[in-house]
Amino acid sequence: MQDPNEDTEWNDVLRSKGIIPAKQKEAEITEDQIVSILEQTIEQKQNDKKSMSEMTLDELDELEDSEDEDVLLEYRRKRIAEMKAVAGKSKFFNVLEISGQDYVTEVNKAGDGIWVVLHLYKQGIPLCAVINHHMTYLAMKYPTVKFLKAISTTCVPNYPDKNLPTIFIYFEGALKDQIIGPMACRGPNLTQEEFEYLLGKTGAIQTDIKEDPRPIIKDKMFAELADTNDW
Repeated sequence: MQDPNEDTEWNDVLRSKGIIPAKQKEAEITEDQIVSILEQTIEQKQNDKKSMSEMTLDELDELEDSEDEDVLLEYRRKRIAEMKAVAGKSKFFNVLEISGQDYVTEVNKAGDGIWVVLHLYKQGIPLCAVINHHMTYLAMKYPTVKFLKAISTTCVPNYPDKNLPTIFIYFEGALKDQIIGPMACRGPNLTQEEFEYLLGKTGAIQTDIKEDPRPIIKDKMFAELADTNDW
């Protein structure tokens, strides 16, 4: 059967005779509708970009055959660059022993975005040994922080033993904080959690320990004593 809407000479004759109805006009789209469609398209693209920025590389690979392949490849390159930046960030993992000759290179020229925790110590001081032990643990836990130790007099000639342990905190080569002497370091019973808390307060590490562990330990001891004396 002939399509009455088909644009042929025969249909034109039939329309002129009133045998078939006039050809239906296509609905006209208004300027407001065009603007609305464009706005919806832009919004959808923005939403797609947000979701793509959260995709893994494998998920982006699966979408590369779509009509937006160029856009997807751009996002994939961006994600690869971000991952390389994270992977390329300096990781130290251990406590490096330095001398005065290494000070400028290892501390003042540590690099952009690098925190440095430097412990000045001496053999035979128990609290210094405790802090060196704690630093070994924290160097593994916070590998992007550079943990250093140095015998005090090799870095600062005639540095007084009464100031040991001394901990200097640097960021991008500038001194940001310091913890000097046994009282500031809380004595030979300094716990791992307390030391991590003290360094967290300086900004050198992003620790989850936000409250001072020492009062908690004392409260626990008092509670245990109370239990033992409970008649």
